[in-house]
Amino acid sequence: MGDSHAAAFGEGCFSSGTAKATLGTGCSILMNVESERKSSAKGMVSTICWSIEGRVDFALEGVIVTCGATIEWLKNELGIISDSKETEAMAIAAGSNNGVYLIPAFSGLGAPYWNMKRKASITGLTFISNKNHIVRAALESIPYQIKDIISAMETDTQIQLQELMVDGGMTANGFVMQFLADLLDKPVISIRMPDVSALGAAYLSGLESGVFKDIAHIQRLQTDRKQLNPSADTVKVMSDYQGWQENVYQQ
Repeated sequence: MGDSHAAAFGEGCFSSGTAKATLGTGCSILMNVESERKSSAKGMVSTICWSIEGRVDFALEGVIVTCGATIEWLKNELGIISDSKETEAMAIAAGSNNGVYLIPAFSGLGAPYWNMKRKASITGLTFISNKNHIVRAALESIPYQIKDIISAMETDTQIQLQELMVDGGMTANGFVMQFLADLLDKPVISIRMPDVSALGAAYLSGLESGVFKDIAHIQRLQTDRKQLNPSADTVKVMSDYQGWQENVYQQ
Protein backbone atom coordinates (compact mmCIF):
# COMPACT_ATOMS: atom_id res chain seq x y z
CA MET A 1 0.00 0.00 0.00
CA GLY A 2 1.02 3.57 -0.54
CA ASP A 3 2.00 5.46 2.60
CA SER A 4 -1.08 7.72 2.87
CA HIS A 5 -3.47 4.95 1.90
CA ALA A 6 -1.98 2.53 4.41
CA ALA A 7 -2.24 5.23 7.09
CA ALA A 8 -5.92 5.75 6.24
CA PHE A 9 -6.58 2.04 6.61
CA GLY A 10 -4.57 1.84 9.81
CA GLU A 11 -6.43 4.83 11.27
CA GLY A 12 -9.79 3.24 10.48
CA CYS A 13 -11.15 5.17 7.48
CA PHE A 14 -13.60 2.39 6.73
CA SER A 15 -16.73 4.36 5.83
CA SER A 16 -17.84 7.38 3.86
CA GLY A 17 -16.91 10.69 5.48
CA THR A 18 -14.10 9.34 7.62
CA ALA A 19 -10.78 11.03 6.94
CA LYS A 20 -7.19 11.07 8.13
CA ALA A 21 -4.59 13.81 8.33
CA THR A 22 -0.89 13.06 8.73
CA LEU A 23 0.66 16.13 10.35
CA GLY A 24 4.36 16.09 9.62
CA THR A 25 6.59 18.56 7.79
CA GLY A 26 3.71 18.85 5.36
CA CYS A 27 0.26 17.32 5.68
CA SER A 28 -1.59 14.67 3.67
CA ILE A 29 -5.37 14.55 4.05
CA LEU A 30 -7.38 11.66 2.64
CA MET A 31 -11.16 11.24 2.94
CA ASN A 32 -13.09 8.06 2.20
CA VAL A 33 -15.92 8.66 -0.32
CA GLU A 34 -16.87 4.95 -0.50
CA SER A 35 -17.76 2.94 -3.60
CA GLU A 36 -18.08 5.62 -6.30
CA ARG A 37 -15.12 7.55 -7.65
CA LYS A 38 -15.52 11.28 -7.12
CA SER A 39 -13.87 13.98 -9.21
CA SER A 40 -12.71 17.26 -7.72
CA ALA A 41 -13.21 20.76 -9.05
CA LYS A 42 -10.97 22.17 -6.32
CA GLY A 43 -7.62 20.54 -6.96
CA MET A 44 -7.98 17.33 -4.98
CA VAL A 45 -6.67 14.01 -6.25
CA SER A 46 -9.14 11.18 -6.89
CA THR A 47 -7.64 7.92 -5.70
CA ILE A 48 -8.43 4.49 -4.31
CA CYS A 49 -8.61 4.68 -0.52
CA TRP A 50 -8.21 0.92 -0.09
CA SER A 51 -9.49 -2.29 -1.64
CA ILE A 52 -10.17 -5.87 -0.63
CA GLU A 53 -11.70 -8.72 -2.59
CA GLY A 54 -15.21 -7.69 -3.59
CA ARG A 55 -14.91 -4.08 -2.34
CA VAL A 56 -13.15 -0.90 -3.44
CA ASP A 57 -13.44 2.33 -1.45
CA PHE A 58 -12.41 5.53 -3.19
CA ALA A 59 -11.06 8.75 -1.69
CA LEU A 60 -10.07 12.32 -2.33
CA GLU A 61 -6.63 13.43 -1.24
CA GLY A 62 -5.28 16.91 -0.62
CA VAL A 63 -1.75 17.93 0.28
CA ILE A 64 -0.64 20.86 2.44
CA VAL A 65 2.89 21.92 1.49
CA THR A 66 3.91 23.42 4.86
CA CYS A 67 2.68 22.18 8.22
CA GLY A 68 5.20 21.32 10.96
CA ALA A 69 7.92 22.93 8.83
CA THR A 70 6.49 26.32 9.85
CA ILE A 71 7.35 25.59 13.48
CA GLU A 72 10.86 24.55 12.50
CA TRP A 73 11.22 27.88 10.68
CA LEU A 74 10.21 29.75 13.84
CA LYS A 75 12.95 27.88 15.71
CA ASN A 76 15.76 27.73 13.17
CA GLU A 77 15.38 31.02 11.29
CA LEU A 78 13.59 33.43 13.61
CA GLY A 79 14.91 31.98 16.86
CA ILE A 80 11.77 32.86 18.84
CA ILE A 81 11.50 29.32 20.23
CA SER A 82 14.18 26.82 21.19
CA ASP A 83 11.95 23.74 21.13
CA SER A 84 8.66 22.99 19.40
CA LYS A 85 7.27 21.78 22.73
CA GLU A 86 7.21 25.40 23.90
CA THR A 87 4.63 26.44 21.34
CA GLU A 88 1.52 25.04 23.00
CA ALA A 89 2.00 27.07 26.19
CA MET A 90 2.94 30.18 24.20
CA ALA A 91 -0.19 29.96 22.05
CA ILE A 92 -2.40 29.57 25.10
CA ALA A 93 -0.63 32.45 26.86
CA ALA A 94 -1.42 34.73 23.90
CA GLY A 95 -5.13 34.35 24.64
CA SER A 96 -6.05 35.01 21.01
CA ASN A 97 -4.27 35.63 17.73
CA ASN A 98 -4.98 39.38 18.18
CA GLY A 99 -5.63 39.63 14.44
CA VAL A 100 -2.24 38.16 13.48
CA TYR A 101 -2.18 35.58 10.67
CA LEU A 102 0.77 33.65 9.29
CA ILE A 103 0.32 32.36 5.73
CA PRO A 104 2.96 29.59 5.43
CA ALA A 105 3.48 29.83 1.69
CA PHE A 106 7.24 29.28 1.97
CA SER A 107 7.08 27.03 -1.11
CA GLY A 108 3.75 28.28 -2.41
CA LEU A 109 0.32 27.01 -1.39
CA GLY A 110 -0.95 23.52 -2.23
CA ALA A 111 -4.54 22.27 -2.10
CA PRO A 112 -7.06 23.76 -2.43
CA TYR A 113 -5.47 27.08 -3.47
CA TRP A 114 -2.71 25.84 -5.82
CA ASN A 115 -0.90 29.16 -5.88
CA MET A 116 2.75 28.21 -6.14
CA LYS A 117 3.81 31.83 -6.75
CA ARG A 118 2.46 32.98 -3.39
CA LYS A 119 5.03 33.98 -0.77
CA ALA A 120 4.74 33.51 2.97
CA SER A 121 3.50 36.46 5.01
CA ILE A 122 2.64 37.60 8.52
CA THR A 123 -0.19 40.14 8.66
CA GLY A 124 -2.03 42.07 11.35
CA LEU A 125 1.01 43.04 13.44
CA THR A 126 0.66 45.99 15.83
CA PHE A 127 2.75 47.37 18.69
CA ILE A 128 0.94 45.04 21.10
CA SER A 129 1.82 41.96 19.03
CA ASN A 130 4.50 39.75 20.55
CA LYS A 131 6.19 36.45 19.83
CA ASN A 132 3.33 34.53 21.44
CA HIS A 133 0.94 35.92 18.83
CA ILE A 134 3.30 34.92 16.01
CA VAL A 135 3.65 31.41 17.44
CA ARG A 136 -0.11 31.13 17.84
CA ALA A 137 -0.65 32.32 14.26
CA ALA A 138 1.81 29.68 13.04
CA LEU A 139 0.00 26.92 14.94
CA GLU A 140 -3.43 28.14 13.83
CA SER A 141 -2.32 28.01 10.18
CA ILE A 142 -2.27 24.20 10.39
CA PRO A 143 -5.96 23.69 11.33
CA TYR A 144 -6.99 26.50 8.96
CA GLN A 145 -5.38 24.74 5.99
CA ILE A 146 -6.92 21.40 6.98
CA LYS A 147 -10.33 23.06 7.28
CA ASP A 148 -9.95 24.55 3.79
CA ILE A 149 -9.20 21.11 2.32
CA ILE A 150 -12.01 19.33 4.19
CA SER A 151 -14.49 22.02 3.11
CA ALA A 152 -13.38 21.62 -0.50
CA MET A 153 -13.79 17.85 -0.28
CA GLU A 154 -17.28 18.23 1.19
CA THR A 155 -18.24 20.58 -1.64
CA ASP A 156 -16.78 18.27 -4.29
CA THR A 157 -18.48 15.13 -3.03
CA GLN A 158 -21.57 16.33 -1.11
CA ILE A 159 -20.29 14.02 1.66
CA GLN A 160 -19.92 15.53 5.11
CA LEU A 161 -16.93 14.79 7.29
CA GLN A 162 -17.86 12.43 10.13
CA GLU A 163 -14.58 12.36 12.05
CA LEU A 164 -10.93 13.12 11.43
CA MET A 165 -8.20 10.69 12.44
CA VAL A 166 -4.78 12.25 12.97
CA ASP A 167 -1.20 11.05 13.19
CA GLY A 168 2.25 12.60 12.99
CA GLY A 169 4.42 14.74 15.22
CA MET A 170 2.08 17.73 15.52
CA THR A 171 -0.58 15.59 17.21
CA ALA A 172 1.42 16.04 20.43
CA ASN A 173 0.38 19.71 20.46
CA GLY A 174 -2.84 19.92 22.45
CA PHE A 175 -3.60 23.47 21.30
CA VAL A 176 -3.51 22.47 17.62
CA MET A 177 -5.66 19.39 18.20
CA GLN A 178 -8.37 21.22 20.17
CA PHE A 179 -8.37 24.14 17.74
CA LEU A 180 -8.79 21.63 14.90
CA ALA A 181 -11.74 19.90 16.59
CA ASP A 182 -13.39 23.28 17.26
CA LEU A 183 -12.80 24.51 13.71
CA LEU A 184 -14.13 21.35 12.05
CA ASP A 185 -16.88 20.99 14.68
CA LYS A 186 -16.22 17.25 14.49
CA PRO A 187 -14.33 14.71 16.62
CA VAL A 188 -10.57 14.53 16.12
CA ILE A 189 -9.18 11.11 16.97
CA SER A 190 -5.71 9.67 17.48
CA ILE A 191 -5.11 5.93 17.84
CA ARG A 192 -1.69 6.82 19.30
CA MET A 193 0.24 4.55 16.95
CA PRO A 194 3.47 6.10 15.60
CA ASP A 195 3.83 3.61 12.72
CA VAL A 196 0.25 3.78 11.50
CA SER A 197 1.14 3.14 7.84
CA ALA A 198 2.80 -0.14 8.80
CA LEU A 199 -0.25 -0.96 10.90
CA GLY A 200 -2.55 -0.37 7.93
CA ALA A 201 -0.50 -2.63 5.68
CA ALA A 202 -0.54 -5.32 8.40
CA TYR A 203 -4.31 -5.01 8.77
CA LEU A 204 -4.87 -5.44 5.04
CA SER A 205 -2.47 -8.36 4.88
CA GLY A 206 -4.23 -9.93 7.85
CA LEU A 207 -7.60 -9.63 6.12
CA GLU A 208 -6.29 -11.35 3.01
CA SER A 209 -4.56 -14.13 4.95
CA GLY A 210 -7.46 -14.79 7.29
CA VAL A 211 -5.84 -13.49 10.50
CA PHE A 212 -8.74 -11.03 10.73
CA LYS A 213 -12.26 -12.16 9.87
CA ASP A 214 -13.51 -8.85 8.53
CA ILE A 215 -13.26 -5.08 8.97
CA ALA A 216 -15.53 -5.23 12.01
CA HIS A 217 -12.92 -7.48 13.61
CA ILE A 218 -10.25 -4.82 13.03
CA GLN A 219 -12.49 -2.10 14.45
CA ARG A 220 -12.82 -4.06 17.68
CA LEU A 221 -9.03 -4.02 18.02
CA GLN A 222 -8.88 -0.22 17.98
CA THR A 223 -9.48 0.38 21.68
CA ASP A 224 -6.70 2.89 22.44
CA ARG A 225 -8.33 5.91 20.80
CA LYS A 226 -7.89 9.43 22.14
CA GLN A 227 -10.84 11.54 21.07
CA LEU A 228 -11.10 15.31 21.24
CA ASN A 229 -14.59 16.74 20.85
CA PRO A 230 -15.44 20.30 19.81
CA SER A 231 -15.83 22.86 22.56
CA ALA A 232 -19.30 24.07 23.46
CA ASP A 233 -18.62 27.53 22.00
CA THR A 234 -16.87 27.68 18.62
CA VAL A 235 -18.04 31.17 17.60
CA LYS A 236 -14.63 32.81 18.19
CA VAL A 237 -12.81 30.09 16.26
CA MET A 238 -15.10 30.54 13.26
CA SER A 239 -14.66 34.31 13.43
CA ASP A 240 -10.88 33.86 13.37
CA TYR A 241 -11.27 31.48 10.41
CA GLN A 242 -13.02 34.21 8.42
CA GLY A 243 -9.96 36.38 8.99
CA TRP A 244 -7.75 33.55 7.71
CA GLN A 245 -9.79 33.23 4.52
CA GLU A 246 -9.58 36.96 3.88
CA ASN A 247 -5.80 36.78 4.17
CA VAL A 248 -4.98 33.49 2.47
CA TYR A 249 -6.61 34.43 -0.82
CA GLN A 250 -4.87 37.80 -1.02
CA GLN A 251 -2.02 37.93 -3.51
